[in-house]
Amino acid sequence: MRTHALAFIIPGLKSRPYPKASAPMTALTLQPPTTAADAKACLARFPDQAARALRAGLMVEDLGLGEDAVVAAMLYPLMEADVLPADWTDPPHTDLPWDLLKGLDRLRIMDDLAPSQTAAHSDVQLERLRKMLLAMVEDARIVVIKLCYRLHTLESAKGLAAEEQRRLAQQTLDLFAPLANRLGIWQIKWQLEDWSLRYLHPDAYHKIAGWLDERRADRERYIRETIAAVQVELERHHIRATVTGRPKHLYSIWRKLERKGMSFSGLFDARAIRVLVDDIPACYAVLGLIHGRWQPIPGQFDDYIASPKENNYQSLHTAVIGPAGKTLEVQIRTHRMHEQAELGVAAHWRYKEIGVAPDIGLERRINWLRKLLESSGEDGNAEEFMDRFRAEIGEERVYVITPRGDIQDLPAGATALDFAYAVHTDVGHRCRGARINGTIAPLTRPLQNGDRVEILTAKELKPSRDWLIPQFGYLATSRARAKVRQWFKHEDYNQNLATGRELLERELNRLSMGDEPYDALAARFNYGKVNDFLAAIG
Repeated sequence: MRTHALAFIIPGLKSRPYPKASAPMTALTLQPPTTAADAKACLARFPDQAARALRAGLMVEDLGLGEDAVVAAMLYPLMEADVLPADWTDPPHTDLPWDLLKGLDRLRIMDDLAPSQTAAHSDVQLERLRKMLLAMVEDARIVVIKLCYRLHTLESAKGLAAEEQRRLAQQTLDLFAPLANRLGIWQIKWQLEDWSLRYLHPDAYHKIAGWLDERRADRERYIRETIAAVQVELERHHIRATVTGRPKHLYSIWRKLERKGMSFSGLFDARAIRVLVDDIPACYAVLGLIHGRWQPIPGQFDDYIASPKENNYQSLHTAVIGPAGKTLEVQIRTHRMHEQAELGVAAHWRYKEIGVAPDIGLERRINWLRKLLESSGEDGNAEEFMDRFRAEIGEERVYVITPRGDIQDLPAGATALDFAYAVHTDVGHRCRGARINGTIAPLTRPLQNGDRVEILTAKELKPSRDWLIPQFGYLATSRARAKVRQWFKHEDYNQNLATGRELLERELNRLSMGDEPYDALAARFNYGKVNDFLAAIG
């Protein structure tokens, strides 16, 4: 067994017996370091790559993704820098996590993606995007590792020019943080957002941080007293629970201030607690105790246990008029729900490592990626495909209910017609109306959380070209627009094919060339398929 060199470098790394863990250090020294001095010396040879490798290794270890993920996270920066020995694809190194490393290489394209890109992308670019999604679907650990790399990039950007800091931060908020949210990895998401706020809006960042710091003593005293009052109620009703103050992160405070035009004093969740219990019945019992003791604030209750978010997030949220007449936000969930909320897809491997039944929400968290991959052929180019990808990872979602009681998740702003296409392509093509919450509604109506939507259909498949005109407001999602465009493209092709055949037959007869083979004519004009040749004529 090789020396566990990581233990020399990162004191906080759990001292598990990882036989592969010295591989990154071996790559830097061409032999395993045996002392702390040896390990530090190898770091000096490639300081940037080593720092990235070690920071990512520690983050992945803390998330509990297992040995292969830790080693892959540490090896990939060295692989990127082309400092791995050339013979490492041969024994005795074939047991290293090459599948994870190849997957990370497919995700390299993410570093070049930004919503501001407007140039058309090639078919090669589209294929790279599909491979990126395929890698994510095959093993979600690579997405987690990629997010760890992005967090390290932001942490290391303090010395960069302000323009580059802003570019990295904006790309993070547009792509990486929403992806972390969609996969349920709150522990990484909030750090990505807070670092991005620091670079994009430094004045606001420091103002909010200062405001929180000034009131820290009063806020902490209030939270301690509130926790004590809650614990008394819990003990009186024999409910086992852990009650803590819930830290509010700077970006979420800034966002609420910006979007709602609120003052600092108006924020409910600057004072917030979290109650963790053993099971779901206890969650609702605690909710009853909280509402029985303090007055609930209307419109501030959300039940994400009965209706989980698309990323499988589960919790009860409420806000009450708490002690001293101050607003207080309360989250109530089970211990396992809390771990899943913090770790998201990473929880699956943590459970696997410790021999606990795996996270059943893993498939739900990545199913949207699989659907996006399966429908990627509907997009005409890479730009349209990326529009759909960004819409899917966008944090703003609406959750509506089908007639069968299933939850359908859509980007915010989606219409009833978007819903029809999300249910099934044929339902969209046959859609003639919608009933929302039991009432006939226009297809252009934006859906709201909790709407119950029923689509009224005709027998005939017949979309309208009006649906593609943005000003009419029928479709808000690129996925639905792509399906409508594809239908008309197919219909136009068939019409052109019939017209082309008729025109060609007429012209060949006029020239007394009626026996001329169509395939020979198509080949003469460089068409591989006769039907494409006829459609081009039409």
